[in-house]
Amino acid sequence: MSDPDSGRAPQANGASVAERRKGKSSRRGKRKRGSPARPNAFSAEANQTGTSGPVATRPIDNDTGSPGKKRKRRRRSRGGAQDGAQHASTNQQQASTAPEQRPAAGPSHKNGKNRRKHRSKRGLQGRPLVHEKTAQIVAPVAPVTAEQAPVRNDHHNDRHPPAQRRDGHALHQHADGEYRPVDLYAALDLGTNNCRLLIAQPTRPGQFRVVDAFSRIVRLGEGLGASGRLSSDAMDRAVEALRVCAGKLKTREIRRMRLIATEACRAAENGETFLTRVTEETGLRLEIIDRETEARLAVSGCSSLVGPEARSVVLFDIGGGSSEIAVIRIGENRSSRLANHITHWTSLPVGVVTLSERHGGRDVTPELFETMVREVEGMLERFDCPPVQGAARDSGDFHLIGTSGTVTTLAGVHLDLPRYDRRRVDGVWLSDDEVTAMQAKLLSWDFAGRAANPCIGPDRADLVLAGCAILEAIRRRWPSPRMRVADRGLREGLLTDMMADDGVWRRGRSRRGHRPRDMKGPQT
Repeated sequence: MSDPDSGRAPQANGASVAERRKGKSSRRGKRKRGSPARPNAFSAEANQTGTSGPVATRPIDNDTGSPGKKRKRRRRSRGGAQDGAQHASTNQQQASTAPEQRPAAGPSHKNGKNRRKHRSKRGLQGRPLVHEKTAQIVAPVAPVTAEQAPVRNDHHNDRHPPAQRRDGHALHQHADGEYRPVDLYAALDLGTNNCRLLIAQPTRPGQFRVVDAFSRIVRLGEGLGASGRLSSDAMDRAVEALRVCAGKLKTREIRRMRLIATEACRAAENGETFLTRVTEETGLRLEIIDRETEARLAVSGCSSLVGPEARSVVLFDIGGGSSEIAVIRIGENRSSRLANHITHWTSLPVGVVTLSERHGGRDVTPELFETMVREVEGMLERFDCPPVQGAARDSGDFHLIGTSGTVTTLAGVHLDLPRYDRRRVDGVWLSDDEVTAMQAKLLSWDFAGRAANPCIGPDRADLVLAGCAILEAIRRRWPSPRMRVADRGLREGLLTDMMADDGVWRRGRSRRGHRPRDMKGPQT
């Protein structure tokens, strides 16, 4: 048998072919005893002779000395010997600089046993093939990259999916060509029953992402119907809630904000005095809006919930001290601002708080419920509005939109939610029969039963039936086969109008002047 190295003498510490056959078991014993392993892909002799290591260490069979196979091995070894040393040094550098990226590259191929095990996974020139586990190396790099690039992202970068960051809105290119974080907008609504805050940033055209939110029942209008004034306890509850809102606003860079107060401050004799106290104690300057503005804001906040096939819509917002109703007619040319399609509107001086205080909200009988409905119907009779086209129980191009705690409560009870979930309630459709069934169900419960429901709770248990009475009067005036529920309202309308006025959905082109983006804290 001819030597695979074409007769070249072995090294002094090497062995002949016969000796290697004899000493096969002894070499295994040396490896078990921890003898040093040879390089990964090439032996020391191969680097000198130009022959690959695995060929020199295998037992030679009868046809290994054929000239064709020897020439083939020599061609392979020429390319491997030239970059073998460089490949080995590169492996050592990678292992020393990034051991966490290649945890198994070194030890898995150092000994002969693993080398034979992975022999089938080697490509040309002895390089290991790429394993399917390579993708795991990229996994720990992702959070590091996000942390190392805070200049191009805003301070809520960890809450952004990548698709939103690439859509051109999460980072806004200003006139100077620099990219800065997207501006934040804030809207606060102090109503008769609730104090609500929303902080958001614009995303796709007509949409925004909520960054922070706050809502608390304060019952500012408690006792207002009887005394005509805001009580001390009610004002204290509202001021405490507004302090929380002020703290949230001061910790963020707000480009533009609008803080409004509605019916309770509008109707109370001491409404202006109360707002002065709010400014002194919290730094927030609230404005009292009129009823028409309130109706338009409610429509703006729910514009995305109008069905594409709808030609007429009646939108209502049942508040704590007033209820706004807007009649919307949509022609062939639909405006991006739904408020432009309002043809008639009204604001009823009745809400869930005022109506329940007049008639009682704890123990409501069917007769008392009907009395409340008739009272609201009398107010609607004074609303001079022609019949709405398509307002019939079998019409498909007309529907109602309700935005209030009353309709969201009905939807939550209808869905039998274990706890209130805005994502499942907002935008849900209720048929006329389903609304009737939910109202009858709530009317059959006593106060304790309503308070025990997770979608109502003790804070709304004495108000929900008064809201249902207002809803029933609206349904009798404008019968519709279906109603869409909106868990949104004035805050969303404020945000939508501010963002549209600033032109943030028009590739950064602003139609109006706006306040500097570094404005913090209360509005002045």
